[in-house]
Amino acid sequence: MNLAHLLFNAARSFPDRPAVSIGDRRLYDYAAYGGLAARLASGLTERLGLRPGDRVALAMTNNAEYLAILFAIWRAGLVAVPVNAKLHAREVAYIATNCGARLCLATPDQAGPLADQLSADVRLVALGDRDWRGLVSAEPGPVAQVSSDDLAWIFYTSGTTGRPKGAMLSHRNLYSMMIGYLADVDRLTPDDCFLHLAAQSHAVGLFGLSHIAKATHQIMPPSGGFDVAELAMLLRLHDSATFFLPPTGLRRLLRDPAFASAPIERMRTLLLGAAPVYSADLKAGLEFFGPRLWNGYGQGESPCTITAMSKEILADAVRSGDEARVSSVGIARTGVEVAVFDADDRPLPPGEIGEVVVRGDTVMTGYWNLPAESTATLRGGWLHTGDLGAMDQRGFLTLLDRAKDLIISGGSNIYPREVEEVLLEDPDVAEVAVIGASDPEWGESVMAVLVAAPGATLNLARLETLCLERIARFKRPKYWRVVDQLPKNSAGKVLKRELRQRFEAEGSKSG
Repeated sequence: MNLAHLLFNAARSFPDRPAVSIGDRRLYDYAAYGGLAARLASGLTERLGLRPGDRVALAMTNNAEYLAILFAIWRAGLVAVPVNAKLHAREVAYIATNCGARLCLATPDQAGPLADQLSADVRLVALGDRDWRGLVSAEPGPVAQVSSDDLAWIFYTSGTTGRPKGAMLSHRNLYSMMIGYLADVDRLTPDDCFLHLAAQSHAVGLFGLSHIAKATHQIMPPSGGFDVAELAMLLRLHDSATFFLPPTGLRRLLRDPAFASAPIERMRTLLLGAAPVYSADLKAGLEFFGPRLWNGYGQGESPCTITAMSKEILADAVRSGDEARVSSVGIARTGVEVAVFDADDRPLPPGEIGEVVVRGDTVMTGYWNLPAESTATLRGGWLHTGDLGAMDQRGFLTLLDRAKDLIISGGSNIYPREVEEVLLEDPDVAEVAVIGASDPEWGESVMAVLVAAPGATLNLARLETLCLERIARFKRPKYWRVVDQLPKNSAGKVLKRELRQRFEAEGSKSG
């Protein structure tokens, strides 16, 4: 079944329900939103001559039409290639060329820089221009017939170690993801709403499929992004609200006085993900928000998500003082199988550390035009995530780190996340990244790169004492660096590779 039916079924059953608003200003009901998608689908095929399987790159900042555009692409049998709007125009052009896109739809702010970067083979249409107006004035046609294994979305990885790779996601993959949300997160109704605070090209767009399927109200903040005071205002306007934030967003909410009086009773669910959420943040979040936090672990190769801590499980773990569960990323999602393998792809017993592997209908079909990497990543029928973790007897998965971030000092394995968790217990530490620094005697030693909380001064002696009280002596940082900010990619993930390069020459010089 074509994913497009999610929107058109909702439009048929709930035509008068609000579909999209900016703040408190309604722009579309579901009848109008479905109509927009249907007309655009016809415009893409009849006026631009696109054919089933053609790729359409989306270079757009968040906007009210984003989800309708996705459904229009699928209605026409095309493939969506959403691109992070924070990327440079050259990077967007690379992705468009790599996937062989015939069309790039862009918001006006993105279209200008792209005009000189896209190849002549990629047609550029900006939302609101004459070409766009022509596309959305076409007469609706039928929904294209597609196989569940046909390509629906190419999700380009963040590119932390080089050129991004395009994870190919089928209609089946996204259907399974959508149903998994309804099974594991919330039973949604048209009385719920979804606040679009983070990038629609990533988690918000993916989570949005489940919300559209159940005709919830999509709320765009007037600023177009994440602002703490504005979020408090939106909660006063809209009830039963769900929104997604990375852990840095959670920290901002907890520390910003503008959110102290927000009506959190009007929140339904705060979805956390995109980067590791440390136990100190989860505990602080539960104390402030109550049982409204959900924490998921996933990848673009198996989106939204692989494992999760449900609101109920997370609240119970914090209430009972179960530190192991609090620091875990939860249990396998519905319809997903998760295991931990050794270097020879053999399953490891509970408690043993190895690579996290996944299989199920959410797992990608492979990487676009990279057959060798696809075969290696999906060998044996399992997605090999590159993440190191351990699973307990009850199926709770604890992540240690990316395999490439493992520190080996004097023959002993040190997992940076374990050290980071301890350092974040100090209230003066806003962010931390632990990396391996070259050491002539030990091979590698631990370096902690720290960002101080606003207005705070870090006491390194106190931090070292904290480490000695919490973890083995050989795991404590030998080197300390305080920086204004940590380097991150466009998805908000810390670039530890850049930190290692930056401090490589310093590692053995001073403490």
